Formats: sequence, C-alpha cells, structure tokens
Amino acid sequence: MRKKVALYSLLIGVCLLLSGVVDAQQSSQDEAAYLQTITLRANKIVQALSVTDSTLFYQVQNMVANQYAAIKNVHDNFNKKAKEETANATSIEAERMAALKVQHNLFIASLSSVLSVQQIDVIKDGMTYGVLPKTFKGYEEMILTLTPAQKNQIYAYLIEAREFAMDAESSEKKHAWFGKFKGKINNYLSAEGYDMKKEGIAWKERIAAQQNISK
Repeated sequence: MRKKVALYSLLIGVCLLLSGVVDAQQSSQDEAAYLQTITLRANKIVQALSVTDSTLFYQVQNMVANQYAAIKNVHDNFNKKAKEETANATSIEAERMAALKVQHNLFIASLSSVLSVQQIDVIKDGMTYGVLPKTFKGYEEMILTLTPAQKNQIYAYLIEAREFAMDAESSEKKHAWFGKFKGKINNYLSAEGYDMKKEGIAWKERIAAQQNISK
C-alpha cells in the first residue's frame, strides 16, 4: 500500500513538473511572439522618420519597442493589483497614471537625446495611429471659419490627448483618449458660438457635393 502511495505521489510530482515545463515553454513562446510584434511595430513607426543612419534607426527602433514593453509591464502590474484590491480602484488608477507618467518622461528624454522635436512628433503620431493630424484636419475642414486662436486651442487639446494615448494599453483605449478630448473640443467650440451639429451636417453636404463632382 505504501509503495502504491509513494508511486502515486511520484507520478503527481512528475506531472506537475512537466506541467511547469510546458507552461514555461508557452510563456517563452508568448514573450518571443510579443517581442517580434512590438519590434515590427516600432520598425514601421521609425521608417516614417526617413533616417539614413542605420545605427540611429535601430537605436530609435529599440527605444520605441522597449517603451511598448515597459507600458505593457506597467498595465499588467496594475491590472493584477486592481483585481486583487477591488476596493482601492481609484487609488490604484492614480498610481497607474503616475507610473505611466514617469515611464513616459523617461522615454521622451531618451528620444530627445538623439532626435529633434519634429522627429519626436513623428514617433508620437506613429504610436497613436496619426489620430492627431487627422482629427485636426477634420476640424479645419468641418468649420471653415475657425480663427487662429481657436485652431491653437484645438491643437493644444489634441496634443494633450496624444500624450495620454501614447501610454494606453490597447488601440481601443488610445482612441478613447482622443474621444475624451474631442468632447472637450466640441464643448469649447460650442462655447465659442458654433452649432456643432449644424457644422457637421454642412461638412457632410460639402463632402457629398465634392464626390458628385468627382464622378
């Protein structure tokens, strides 16, 4: 009987060991796949700089890829903490944002050591799908009577949105940051006397008319 128990315990131990090896292998494969994903993503973003110096190119590519990894690490840690401490959701979110800000500043500082302000903007737009320039252009086309001061305010809101969106953990949440600040922009423009609904309708009509002309 004792031999059977000992054998059974041994089998359980072997199974647990094998399970651990399989889990470790899967984890290693997942990490390798993620590393490849963020490296390819970083490569595509840095290509927009049209950098001819290959050393600089790969240096910046590594910076961007490392930033993606760092952002993921921050979110993973705080997502886990949020699940374990559900009663402290507000304070945990504040801690998350503080940690992201520190990492964000370190990233920008590293980019600033090798790139110009204009080049850093290219990186920022690449990490946020170019939403800022597209959205700004959209407002300019929708409201043809925007003053320089109003355009500056819109742009300032979008700059702020981009800073937050860079550190978001998913495409959906990156776009959500821009959505939040578009709400602020629309409120601002409404306060400036614009009827946003009417401006939107007029814009669609102009687009439709232009498409008809192009046919």
